[in-house]
Amino acid sequence: MLYVTGDTHAEFSKFNTGRFPAQKEMTKEDFVIVCGDFGGVWDRDKPSKEEKYWLKWLDKKPFTLLFVDGNHENFDRLLHDYPVVDFHGGKAHRISKSVFHLMRGYVFQLDGRKVFAFGGASSHDIGDGVLSPGDYQTFQHMLREYRLRLAVGQMVRAEHVDWWKEELPSAEEMDRGIRELEKTGFCVDLVVSHSLPQSAAAAVGSTTPDVVTLYFDKLVEQYGLRFERWYSGHYHLDQPVNDRYVVKYHDIERIH
Repeated sequence: MLYVTGDTHAEFSKFNTGRFPAQKEMTKEDFVIVCGDFGGVWDRDKPSKEEKYWLKWLDKKPFTLLFVDGNHENFDRLLHDYPVVDFHGGKAHRISKSVFHLMRGYVFQLDGRKVFAFGGASSHDIGDGVLSPGDYQTFQHMLREYRLRLAVGQMVRAEHVDWWKEELPSAEEMDRGIRELEKTGFCVDLVVSHSLPQSAAAAVGSTTPDVVTLYFDKLVEQYGLRFERWYSGHYHLDQPVNDRYVVKYHDIERIH
């Protein structure tokens, strides 16, 4: 079995048996994919007690949890603190026994389906800017200003605290996606991402393009990517955009 859901932001109660009773029929050979903003790897320097608790809790679930990254992930740790493993035809970071980060640009064989995974998105909650450590005498000086600006209600974030430039893909990751899709003849069953192609994102009110939404447009329009359904998170909605693009948030949908 294969299920897809939206952002978790380290709030994993949607996976308790009361809210997700279907898990009673699942095994570790079944998968639930989170469409970005997993949030279970977040604390700045090392896992907190709370992080460790929830990862152990997820490991005890009868299914295997997969996620593509969103914009709200600690990329300093996500990309460097966990081993890269071969996983169902692609590459993944193994976060714990039963939790895996699907790396950008790979096609995975999951439940008999070809699934193209590509995380990343632009943060939309940085209207008052992003503070950079290089602009301050010390990291602590930056943190002091950051807290002061938050206290007066500014929409600000701080690099290496709650914002990372890696939220958007590198040229290498985008090239990898094209190479891996080329092996499939640009034909997969599912796409799982955090943001949508810009042509679809505009329909849910996201009118500002970025490198990843335009990259997705390029895959569809220039390379002719074919797929049955494209799932994304990011927009905090549970609704279909049309018969091919779906935005998930709270709902956990079984892929039939």
